[in-house]
Amino acid sequence: MNTTAQQLDTTAIAPAVYTTITDAIRGEAQKVLESGAVAAVVGWQAGRRQGTAMPAIVTNPADADKLIFSPACVNNLALYLSKAKKEIRARGRIAIVVKGCDLKALVGLMGENQLKREDIHIIGVVCPGVRGTGDPLAKKCRECTVHTPEGADVTVGTLPELPHFTPAESEELARLEAMTPAERWSFWKEHFARCIRCYACRQICPFCYCEQCLCDRNRPQAVETTPRPAGNMAWHIVRAMHLAGRCAGCAECERVCPMDIPLNLLNRKMARELKELYGHEAGFEVREKGPLAEYRENDDQSFIK
Repeated sequence: MNTTAQQLDTTAIAPAVYTTITDAIRGEAQKVLESGAVAAVVGWQAGRRQGTAMPAIVTNPADADKLIFSPACVNNLALYLSKAKKEIRARGRIAIVVKGCDLKALVGLMGENQLKREDIHIIGVVCPGVRGTGDPLAKKCRECTVHTPEGADVTVGTLPELPHFTPAESEELARLEAMTPAERWSFWKEHFARCIRCYACRQICPFCYCEQCLCDRNRPQAVETTPRPAGNMAWHIVRAMHLAGRCAGCAECERVCPMDIPLNLLNRKMARELKELYGHEAGFEVREKGPLAEYRENDDQSFIK
């Protein structure tokens, strides 16, 4: 365990904090289901193994007691309103339980006309952090600036005092930026060479909602589909550019990658570039177009030689 993780550890947060949030989620879910305000609540429930959690869809008020919030609630539930929208939203108005990073994804989806605000009831969770794989704190939580989601219909929980710390992820990004272009190319080439093209990163991302991905087409074929270096590099570059200015930073792509490719490091680097060049941060306001999809006469053109 690294020292940074020891400084901010979900196991150091009193269990009562998560219990209080759980009770509030259950109460709100039962209320909106009983009143008929929503047809279903998307949240988390206890997983099959002790100490784990998994997504849940509750339609019966009596089942609201199944809902939980714990350090294991890592999933970005916005996925269920983008990829499963036809099946779930056909039920009627939906309530969804979200952390701050999940809410950023909802905001982005609203801007892209994938969701309508009036169709969802947002139960925001003041999140003290969730657990990472083999780590007491998920990497994304060490840089989180949205512990308290803004704009939810109901916000539950209060944020406990968190210790001051220096994010290891900032150091990780600084090391990447300190590399020469050749070193950076070699760094990513080595990581992408491990890719087996399972597309778990695409399947878990709320913003990969196209019914047919460009990279699956073979007439004409835009990106080679076999797991070879050239095709892997093309796939990951296309994906990174497609998410630039849209990524909510939930880091689900990196969490599910079976080859441990630091995908969120690439997403974070792209996010920093867009913030520095255009003053843009994804997920804080509903916008129809991000910087890479919109031209303005005052855009920085210093890259043009």
